[in-house]
Amino acid sequence: MLTNTFTFTDPQRVHVYVYCWTPENANEAKGVVQIAHGMTETARRYEQFAEALTSAGYIVYANDHRGHGKTAACEEDLGYVGEDGFNWMVRNMVQLTEIIQKNHEQLPIYLFAHSMGSFLAQQYISEHASHINGVILCGSNGPRGPELLAGVGVANLLSGVRGSRHRSSFIDKMAFGAYNRKFNPSRTPYDWLSRDEKEVDKYIADPHCGFLSTVGFYRDFFKLLRHIHRPETMERIPKGLPIFLIAGDADPVGMYGKGVHNLADLYRRINLKHVECTLYPDARHELLNETNREEVTADCIDWLDRVVQNHGQQQLE
Repeated sequence: MLTNTFTFTDPQRVHVYVYCWTPENANEAKGVVQIAHGMTETARRYEQFAEALTSAGYIVYANDHRGHGKTAACEEDLGYVGEDGFNWMVRNMVQLTEIIQKNHEQLPIYLFAHSMGSFLAQQYISEHASHINGVILCGSNGPRGPELLAGVGVANLLSGVRGSRHRSSFIDKMAFGAYNRKFNPSRTPYDWLSRDEKEVDKYIADPHCGFLSTVGFYRDFFKLLRHIHRPETMERIPKGLPIFLIAGDADPVGMYGKGVHNLADLYRRINLKHVECTLYPDARHELLNETNREEVTADCIDWLDRVVQNHGQQQLE
């Protein structure tokens, strides 16, 4: 596998940092996978997954979102995404897709999106699905209940009074405080991420992971979560777009599988034709860093191979 990095600049002059992993025989690649990483982490953590994908014949691109990794201009910018930051994250994803299209004109493009990235991807496919040929939503969820409205109200109040850059442990606990409760006795505050203790410790030790995000970040995130599941938003998703939902049934983000099944059922009710859903018993949030990561990776590659084959057949018809 060959590794390359580059940056592109968006209209707000944000320099978006990108990782690119390619197989040794890139000329024989059968597709491209674009990765959208999760909240308070970095695209660099997907290198192991990229190694498996490149071995299977895929080129891989992954950018650090605004306020994350090397896209953040300095440590103080970690967790700060600017005004309207989540819409800008989606626009940055589209920019990267357009770069991929120019670099690999003949190859289909698939989006793999984890956690926060999966919610960005849900907006992406309602607005820009013509750019891609399928999407894997990992560690995602469907519509939220009244607690989301409460979060919106608190985030709006705090950002209005203290400013968008203010950081509040209170709102962070509102968002994530309950996630570790099921895993008692808990060894760390992040046991909900994975059963693999080494992976949890690596996350804790990484300065680009687990930081406290700003109230402006939460304000815009909660707005995104409300927007993506509005009927008029979801109706814009093309009916023929292949979607693969994967999650652990011990993942609190997906309501221990219930929210993921609800999202899959919602997609089917609006007549999306190619929706698949797999829940992994006892697996937690970060499937690619779980004890069964090899099984998850193999299932993703199997799905990609099947969708690529169908894409090729459609082109021949």
